[in-house]
Amino acid sequence: MPEMISGALDSRAPSAVGLTRLSTRLSFPPGGEALYRSILRLVDLRSGGEFVLTPCGRGRSAVFVCEATGAAGAGADPDPLMVSVATERARKAGLGDRLHFESAPLHDLPYQDAVFDVALGEIELGAALSPLAAVRELARVTRPGGMVVLIQLVWTRVLEESRREDLVERLGVRPLMLVEWKQMLLDAGIIDLHTEDWSDTGSPASQPSVLGGLAELFTVRGKLMLLPRAWRRWGWRGVRAVLARERELRRLLEEERVLGVSLIKGTRAPGSATPQ
Repeated sequence: MPEMISGALDSRAPSAVGLTRLSTRLSFPPGGEALYRSILRLVDLRSGGEFVLTPCGRGRSAVFVCEATGAAGAGADPDPLMVSVATERARKAGLGDRLHFESAPLHDLPYQDAVFDVALGEIELGAALSPLAAVRELARVTRPGGMVVLIQLVWTRVLEESRREDLVERLGVRPLMLVEWKQMLLDAGIIDLHTEDWSDTGSPASQPSVLGGLAELFTVRGKLMLLPRAWRRWGWRGVRAVLARERELRRLLEEERVLGVSLIKGTRAPGSATPQ
């Protein structure tokens, strides 16, 4: 059974992604609102349609998609705490009847085959030790002719293995080469692939969009907000992680620019078999 990278979406050890998922700030993942508006133009999701988003995190993206399109939506996340927060956010937005969240592993979504018009896989999908299994699940629950969209971190430079694995551990997700993400979609029966590079679009130089919520680790305000939550969830390990991981991450992400953000969209082939 696939597991998650330690500390990414569970409570075993704090990673950068694990820490930022505790944030209450209404921030989008890398790419910002502009990325999600671009996705909605590509998939033409409308009222009467249905979408699924995994992992849903605190529900910010799912609520935006639901409000912007009038479609009904679902979200799944391995962390019950995130599901609880997302559910409350949907309720407060008046979307409790159109937007539902469930706790489930990314490789075993609690939905029937071929039921959604659009399936969105966010960056934390890269926390699965088997991203291919998670991508296949997104394809499985998408109807033939429907769209699968990935928003994923990609390597923009070749790093020696020890540095790459250290960054993966610190981030809590495993970036892949763009060609690897595309091949996973093709293997899952997703065709007509379209890709866009969103690494720096729409972000000031002081806060590249590739950082997304990770940029919060680099501000005094962000640390003050995250430290109490990190303490409650991970104790001193979480506090030390907030304080210790900033410098190396900032150098690798902002200065060396070893990572980018890619949008990858495809169509589930009509008549294709359900991915196994």
